[in-house]
Amino acid sequence: MTSPHDPYVRVRGAREHNLRNADVDIPRDTLTVFTGVSGSGKSSLAFGTIYAEAQRRYFESVAPYARRLIHQVGAPAVGEVTGLPPAVSLEQRRSAPGARSSVGTVTTLSNSLRMLFSRAGDYPEGAERLDSDAFSPNTAVGACPRCHGLGRVHRTSEELLVPDPDLSIRAGAIAAWPGAWQGKNLRDVLDALGYDVDRPWRDIDPADREWILFTDEQPVVTVHPVREAGRIQRPYQGTYMSARRYVMHTFADSKSATLRAKAERFLSSEPCPVCEGSRLRPEAMAVTFAGRTIAELAGLALTELADVLAAAGGDGTARVLTADLLARIGTVTELGLGYLSLDRTAPTLSSGELQRLRLATQLRAGLFGVVYVLDEPSAGLHPADTEALLAVLGRLKEAGNTVFVVEHQMDVVRRADWLVDVGPLAGEHGGRVLHSGPPAGLTGVAESATRRFLFPDAPPPPREVRAPSGWLRLRGVERHNVRGVDAAFPLGVFTAVTGVSGSGKSTLVGQVLAGALADRGAGPDSGEQEQVVAGCARAEGLEAVDRLVQVDQRPIGRTPRSNLATYTGLFDVVRKLFAATPLARERGYRAGRFSFNVTGGRCETCQGEGFVSVELLFLPSTYAPCPDCHGARYNPETLDVTLRGLDIAQVLDLTVESAAGFFAETPAAARSLGTLLDVGLGYLRLGQPATELSGGEAQRIKLAAELQRTRRGHTLYLLDEPTTGLHPADVEVLMRQLQGLVDAGSTVVVVEHDMAVVAGADWVVDLGPGGGDRGGRIVAEGPPVEVARAPGSRTAGYLRAALGLA
Repeated sequence: MTSPHDPYVRVRGAREHNLRNADVDIPRDTLTVFTGVSGSGKSSLAFGTIYAEAQRRYFESVAPYARRLIHQVGAPAVGEVTGLPPAVSLEQRRSAPGARSSVGTVTTLSNSLRMLFSRAGDYPEGAERLDSDAFSPNTAVGACPRCHGLGRVHRTSEELLVPDPDLSIRAGAIAAWPGAWQGKNLRDVLDALGYDVDRPWRDIDPADREWILFTDEQPVVTVHPVREAGRIQRPYQGTYMSARRYVMHTFADSKSATLRAKAERFLSSEPCPVCEGSRLRPEAMAVTFAGRTIAELAGLALTELADVLAAAGGDGTARVLTADLLARIGTVTELGLGYLSLDRTAPTLSSGELQRLRLATQLRAGLFGVVYVLDEPSAGLHPADTEALLAVLGRLKEAGNTVFVVEHQMDVVRRADWLVDVGPLAGEHGGRVLHSGPPAGLTGVAESATRRFLFPDAPPPPREVRAPSGWLRLRGVERHNVRGVDAAFPLGVFTAVTGVSGSGKSTLVGQVLAGALADRGAGPDSGEQEQVVAGCARAEGLEAVDRLVQVDQRPIGRTPRSNLATYTGLFDVVRKLFAATPLARERGYRAGRFSFNVTGGRCETCQGEGFVSVELLFLPSTYAPCPDCHGARYNPETLDVTLRGLDIAQVLDLTVESAAGFFAETPAAARSLGTLLDVGLGYLRLGQPATELSGGEAQRIKLAAELQRTRRGHTLYLLDEPTTGLHPADVEVLMRQLQGLVDAGSTVVVVEHDMAVVAGADWVVDLGPGGGDRGGRIVAEGPPVEVARAPGSRTAGYLRAALGLA
């Protein structure tokens, strides 16, 4: 029996995902950390149960019509939760924000800056005072009419649309056109319009070339297709669309990221000639504050913006508005994000940066009595920045709130008031609460995978540093805040690139180094021109690398139809095995029959989704298992076919670990499953939708897919923060694989904040000393022991501790 003043959040019978009727009591008004290996069930407890239940209760008080407008996560599978206040969730969102979203819009700092210009700006003599919306590029009254507030315009040219003028139109001269039937249709329409589609492009009359590529006309003609043997093709009405019109339409309106990316290859982007990249109308750009336009202030790093505002002075209105802006900026810079500018677009931010920006906004909101549930807030943070994060979390708690954090960073775990450790392992081998209490109590929990990392017995033993087999050298790197830097990366070894957030690590590795390698051999004039595009004046040693592999944390698919089995190619093997069974051969079923993405074998009621949308009057749409296939995704006839007692739906429901035993005698499947086990993903189900995977899981799946390929020549692997979202026990598994790649003769370069990984590297490149304009320089480079003693490096002290040095 609990009293109304019970100081605990009490969870009884949590069954979400792999949780096994978990019971846990967590005190309110504390900093509580949830730990456990990847897939152990900690997020299912913190987000899937506690936060979901808090949200469900809140929405019960909202008018039914309003509930339709709010995204809801649904009721969790739990017996009872008591003592639960309202909750705010700050997750590592995987969905990419739009191009119009920026640091200013995420933090609402742009609103305050626009109000400052509207109320206290210096207007030209006789100019009418503008409303704050007039200073926003995202409103009709503020956006530049030429570029619609984007700041850039996209154009195309004959050279981009037709890269090889020696080809005829029929042979594919207009490279920007789509492939398959749609491209053939456009060529047939041109033929019907009287144009010679078999002449080389360069021999066509210039006026005709201009019309073919750039006309806005869309004539409709009767097309008589060329007859092919065995096929009857009837005349049809075909509509012409010029190459420019097709590219612009695809780039602006297509929902396919692949098609948009292809269209972008035929476009050149340049600053808008009307607003010169400011995104605003001339009336707004004529207004200044402290001698600068709003676009100029929005382009400053937040630390510089604060200095300008602090020195601005002004009347009472200006002082009130600048004081509010300075207080808001102070919260963001406290979280180590002072190097960002308000106009920095959200898609260019890491998930960790986005989460910290939202955390700064919550800190200013001044809420009381709320449960904050945070998803790995230290992700992407240098240990020096983690100190500032802990101070902010402490302030949230001191303000009368409860802070629940899902976290793998042991420095954060040690500072917790309460620790909930879930495990002991992942998937079906996890889902139990092993410990709920002060962190020190974990010492007595022998089966906890977290214990030995939280209370290490001794520093890691010294390891022998590998000798480089050669060097990649980048001379005169110029990209973002990395200015005039000469960088060297050893070949045949493991290199870690470190530095505080915003110091230029991802720019140097993910853009310049990767760009130089990708541009190599791009054409007959490859060399100087391509290397400048990659962001450096000169690159040396590129010929020693035969292949570049970049492994990032972007999703392996954006819909539930993409999953672990489809991405790794395992699904192709499984479908062929089912097609080879006696019953499938008797019925004439081919491998395609066992795909839930095409008609034939799938359940047509749900079209292979496994669930259907249920429309409820005045309530949000909800999803329910398909009434016909009950979530199996296939029709009964397909499910009749079994492989060693399991139908295709049951095979997709196997975990990687179970499937490894099931397919042990099938080499093609065993190889894929073995590499997934090697990177610690044995707990995932074969049919697990891509939308349910974390960024760390997606990265390890990509790494596993790469590991199963036959490697030829010298390969350079680039990984950006591969340990994000990984428990230290999972990091050990990942490091074994990466070190194995180096032992096999490859080169591995990682951008990393985990000092255990950096301590295990052969070579370290440390950037800094700060972020933004205060970074972009190589502060130290060399073996870990040398960098750990480098003066002026913010990494050195943390690396010394990881190495166990005095």
